[in-house]
Amino acid sequence: MISGITVYVLWLREMKRFLRSKSRLIGALAMPLFFMAFLGMGFNRMAVPGMSGDVHYMRFLVPGMVGMSLLFSSTFAGLSVLWDREFGFLKEIMVAPVSRVSIVLGRIAGGITTAILQSLAILLISVLAGFKINSLWGLTSAVLFMVLIATTFIGMGLIFASRMKDMQGFSIIMNFVVFPIFFLSGAVYPLKNLPAPVRVLSFVDPLTYGIDGLRGSLIGVSLWPQHLTLGVMAICALLMVALGAYFFEKSESV
Repeated sequence: MISGITVYVLWLREMKRFLRSKSRLIGALAMPLFFMAFLGMGFNRMAVPGMSGDVHYMRFLVPGMVGMSLLFSSTFAGLSVLWDREFGFLKEIMVAPVSRVSIVLGRIAGGITTAILQSLAILLISVLAGFKINSLWGLTSAVLFMVLIATTFIGMGLIFASRMKDMQGFSIIMNFVVFPIFFLSGAVYPLKNLPAPVRVLSFVDPLTYGIDGLRGSLIGVSLWPQHLTLGVMAICALLMVALGAYFFEKSESV
C-alpha cells in the first residue's frame, strides 16, 4: 500500500539536500551552459545541414541542453541510494513499516523536482540570453516532457543503483551509459546527419523522443508529431519506474 506521508517525507528530504548543496546546482548547470556558450555562439551563424533554414543553431541547441540537464541530473539521482546505503539510512527506511513502492515514489518525486528546477534554470538563462519560447502552451507542454524525461532516467538510475554497491563504480558505469544516450539523441545536431545504422540506434533512445518533444514545444520544429513523442515518453517512463521499483524491492539494504 502506497503511503502519501512516506512519499512526502522522502521528497522533502531530497529537496532539503538539494537546496543546501549549492555546488550540486552549480555543477548541474555548468556543462549545459558551456555547451550553449561555445557551441551555440560558435555555430550560430553557420548553416547546419539537416536543419530548417529559419531555425538558428542556438534555438535548435537550447532544447537539447534542457534535455541534457534532465538526463544527467536524473540518472545520477540513483547515487543517493548508494549514499544512503553507505551511511545506513537505507537500512533504516527498508525496515520501517512502509511499502518499498512508497520509498521508490518518494525518491522519484524528489529527483523529478530537482531535475526540473535545474532545467527551468537553464531555460530561464537561455530566455535572458535571447531565446524565444514558441508560446505559453508550448512552455506547458515542455514541462510535461521534462517530467517524463526525468521520470524515465530516474527509473534507469534506480535500476543501476539497486544492482550496485560501490559509488565510484556507479559513476563510471553511468558515464559509460549516459554519454551514448546523449549523443544519439540529436541534442547537438540533427539526426538526419547521422549514418543510417547509427540513426537506427537513435530511434531506440528514449531521450531522442524527449528532446524532439521539447523542440516541438519550445520552438515549433520537430521530427515527429507531439502526440507520438508524448506517447513514447509516457510508455518509457512507466516502464522504467516499474523496473526501478522491481529492482529496488529486490535490492539489499546493506
